[in-house]
Amino acid sequence: MEQQDSPPLLELKHVTKIYGGGFLNSENRTVAVNDASFIIQEDQPRIVTIAGESGSGKTTMTRMLLGSVTPTHGEMYYRGKDYRKLNRRERRQFQLEVQPIFQDPFESYNPFYKVDHVLHAPIKNFKLAESKADRDRMVVESLQMVGLQPDETLGRFPHQLSGGQRQRIMVARALLLKPRVILADEPVSMVDASLRATILDSIQNLNRDLGITVIYITHDLTTAFQISDDILIMYRGNVVEYGDVAKVIHNPQHAYTQLLIDSIPQPDPDNRWGEIVRATGTEMVGTGRQTDIFGIDAEGERSYEEVEPNHFVLRGGIEMDDRRAGEHTPAEPLQPDSMNPVSNPSLLR
Repeated sequence: MEQQDSPPLLELKHVTKIYGGGFLNSENRTVAVNDASFIIQEDQPRIVTIAGESGSGKTTMTRMLLGSVTPTHGEMYYRGKDYRKLNRRERRQFQLEVQPIFQDPFESYNPFYKVDHVLHAPIKNFKLAESKADRDRMVVESLQMVGLQPDETLGRFPHQLSGGQRQRIMVARALLLKPRVILADEPVSMVDASLRATILDSIQNLNRDLGITVIYITHDLTTAFQISDDILIMYRGNVVEYGDVAKVIHNPQHAYTQLLIDSIPQPDPDNRWGEIVRATGTEMVGTGRQTDIFGIDAEGERSYEEVEPNHFVLRGGIEMDDRRAGEHTPAEPLQPDSMNPVSNPSLLR
C-alpha cells in the first residue's frame, strides 16, 4: 500500500477578500486579494517573500494566513482541515505553529510592563514550562538564539531598548512556541539600516538552523533578494508574478515587477527613475501551467505562463494604471506598507 502524502501545513485556496460594499452600497468596495492560492509544506521549509507596494494586498494575504482575517470567498486549510471548523484543541495548536512578527515592535509592547512580560506570557498561556527555573531557561535560550544578551535585555522597559532589540525580542517570543511558520510583516522597516542585517540574519538562521518556514512581507526587493528562496509579486490584490527569487528579479516579465525593480535606487545620477521599464501593457501569451509550490492553479480561471522553470507570470487579467504603463516620474514613489498590529490576545496578554 502506498503511503499517502501528508496535507500541507497551511493552504489558501482561491481566496478573495473584499472590504466595504454590502446590500445598499454594492459599488463602494475594495478587492484586497483576488482569487489567490498559496501552499506551505511542512517538509519544505523555505523563505518566501510577498512583495508589493502599499495597497497591493500582501498584508491582507498575511492576515488570512494568520487566521485573523476571514476570506470573503475561498477556503483556508490547516493540516488539511477547514480553518473555520477547527476545534479548540486544533486552534490552539495552530496558534503554536503559526506565529507573527509585526512591523512596529513598539506597539506590540505594553509600556507599563517590562519586556520580560511578552516572553513570560506565552509560556504561561500555553503551559510550556513546569517551573520558574524551566521558564527562565527557555527565555534565556530564545534570547541567545537571536543574538541578545539576557543580562542586557531582561528587566528593562520597552523604551529603554533600541528598535532592533525590541524587534529581536519579538522574534525570540515567537521562537518560544517552536513554530513551524513565522509571518514577518516588514520586520526591518522600523529599524536603522545598521540593524537590518542583524535581524535579516536572524530570520535566515530560523529557516536554516530550525527548519522554520518564513513568510517575509516587504516592499523592499533588495532585502527580499538577499534572504528569500521564492517571491510573489502582488499588484491590486493579484499575484502577477512568482517563482525563484533570482529568476524573477533578474528576468522580470510583468510590467509591475519591472517597475518595482526599476524603483530600486541606483548609484548613478544619470539613471532616471522609470526609464528602464520596458512595459507597454501586461497582456501575456502562453500555454499556461498546472500547479507549483505556491499552489496556484493555471488551469482554472487564473492563467499563468511558465516563462522558465519555477518562474511564472500572470497572463492577462489585469492592466496597470496609465501612469505606470509608460512614462514615469518620481512624483509618486512606491511607499512602504503600514499595518496596525493584529495579534491573538492570548499570546500577549
